[in-house]
Amino acid sequence: MAARALLVSLLLALCSALGEGVSALRGRGNGDAVKFDFTPFLIQYESGRVQRLMGTSVVPPSVDARTGVASTDVVVDQGTGLAVRLYRPSSRRGRLPVLLYFHGGAFVVESAFGPVYHNYLNALAARAGVIAVSVNYRLAPEHTLPAAYDDSWTALQWVLSNARNGSGYGPSWLHKHGDMSRLFVGGDSAGGNIAHNLAMRAGQQDDGRGRIKGVALLDPYFLGGHASPWAERAWGFICAGRYGTEHPYVDPMALPADAWRRLGAARVLVTRSGQDRLGPWQGAYVDALRGSGWGGQARLYETPGEAHCYFLNNLQSPKAAAHMATVAEFVTHS
Repeated sequence: MAARALLVSLLLALCSALGEGVSALRGRGNGDAVKFDFTPFLIQYESGRVQRLMGTSVVPPSVDARTGVASTDVVVDQGTGLAVRLYRPSSRRGRLPVLLYFHGGAFVVESAFGPVYHNYLNALAARAGVIAVSVNYRLAPEHTLPAAYDDSWTALQWVLSNARNGSGYGPSWLHKHGDMSRLFVGGDSAGGNIAHNLAMRAGQQDDGRGRIKGVALLDPYFLGGHASPWAERAWGFICAGRYGTEHPYVDPMALPADAWRRLGAARVLVTRSGQDRLGPWQGAYVDALRGSGWGGQARLYETPGEAHCYFLNNLQSPKAAAHMATVAEFVTHS
């Protein structure tokens, strides 16, 4: 229950921060002056110290008592420390779809090993009958963008290699049980942004074209025109000022139509929550994709009256259950 309450606070605060901003920068702790106050997520001090205010707890891999899903952790890049947590439903037989998943947290908090995402991926793997690979990408500000995008590409290459011949680190779950003709990428909030950019890169690479069956963007983190000054500053913090809010990394609507047509997937699902202040850009994403001449199928699934990424909290609620059923159907009916 504590984890759920924490997540609710995080999501509500994200919506507020993107639209209204936070208080002026302030000093906190040991006289160390504040360099950037990204409350409720973290505070960075002039000394370089980073104090994360949430999303730091972790849980070990396990066999989930409720779902029977087994999980295990693998370091896939010894150089960067990039790791993933794999989930395999025990009751399913035959080859299973594979979902490469990226967690949310404004690019700065949470992890693939946190209780929120451990519970969510256990439930989704069981509900959809999918092998899930949850990526523990590097976080800003220690590793500003494009580090997370680079990690997503490394994770995709590891999945393809491991599934093809069992090579690399970790168990052979993908090689023995994965159906790579049904490879999906997805994520929520910042993770949805990462999933989109990964699909774009895959479509532009000869070795990636056609490998991804579908992309699930769950309340994705996109910005663009009319972003608040605070949202612009936060994005600048995440990417160390390398990219403005008009950059296609965060504003895909700035892409020309021919770039959209190279999206490396045949199907896209975008979900939008009614009270999410990112909602206008999420809807614009679907409109731009449909209007580009891209030959795939795009669906916008909307939940009225709910806040950003509400579905991660209280998985048994009717709306969260319906959201998960939509994601599961997107993967299974491929």
